[in-house]
Amino acid sequence: MPKPATIVEKAVAKFLRALTQRNASAHTIKAYRTDLEQFAEYVGPQGWGEIDHVLIRGYLAWQYERGLSKTSVARALAALRSLYKWLAQEGEVQQNPAALVATPRLPKKLPRVPTIEEVNTVLDAEMPECSAFESRDRVMLELLYGCGIRNSELIGINLEDIRWLNELILVRGKGRKERYVPFGDSAKAALDAYLPARQRVLAENRRRNEKALLINLRGSRLTTRSVGRIVKRIAVARGLSPDVHPHTLRHAFGAHMLEEGADLRAIQEMLGHERLSTTQRYTQLTVKHVMEVYDKTHPHAKKSSN
Repeated sequence: MPKPATIVEKAVAKFLRALTQRNASAHTIKAYRTDLEQFAEYVGPQGWGEIDHVLIRGYLAWQYERGLSKTSVARALAALRSLYKWLAQEGEVQQNPAALVATPRLPKKLPRVPTIEEVNTVLDAEMPECSAFESRDRVMLELLYGCGIRNSELIGINLEDIRWLNELILVRGKGRKERYVPFGDSAKAALDAYLPARQRVLAENRRRNEKALLINLRGSRLTTRSVGRIVKRIAVARGLSPDVHPHTLRHAFGAHMLEEGADLRAIQEMLGHERLSTTQRYTQLTVKHVMEVYDKTHPHAKKSSN
């Protein structure tokens, strides 16, 4: 017979349901669930009146002992603060002891790979006012992060390179090597929203024969310099470091896939680090394996499966 849920476990379950009802990011909910369930495990049957800032500091120390990084511990504290804020709104608590605990000082590494949560603050929100072509800019970000492609590969994509049925995009990498990269539901939704706008811009500029997937407002293919400028502007508007550039999102793709348990070989193939002379070297088995790894481990691939 299972033991009854503790006060904290019940509150965590209600909080996660509230987040779901507010249409919070599936990835944020997943991260909060992991962190808060661990907190509930740590405090056991204690009530809110028994949990103070000293106990919370002990919880963070326990996380360090388990081998978590400063970034992960900072995320756990942020989740706890959000829980307490919700509890206060619900009238369950009067004070937020998590607010009395200092956030771990993160090492300043430049350039730093954004966390999954930081990327989500950009991808799951409306495009900021600085975005001149919102639907296109969302596609740009989704493909850079969702496919791990280089800036030069991104601007080289033509509309005919998208294999809608298989959810693959043909990209041309260094040395003109070609490879297929998978794209997930978020990227597909962004593409679906962008393509009618692309058609309107091309019609207005009488450039109906333009092959480029990503175009500027004059109907011409985007340049790598333009992509870099747009990515930086949006990142800064969303509170990310001004050091963010297109290659940062490629690094984030690889780092987050590894974090989520993808195997290194699949990541290398998606990033184009393998010596593949032609697209034909991608056997059907390899593509199938890469797709399975991508769907299971990319943080922004299959939102509906979380």
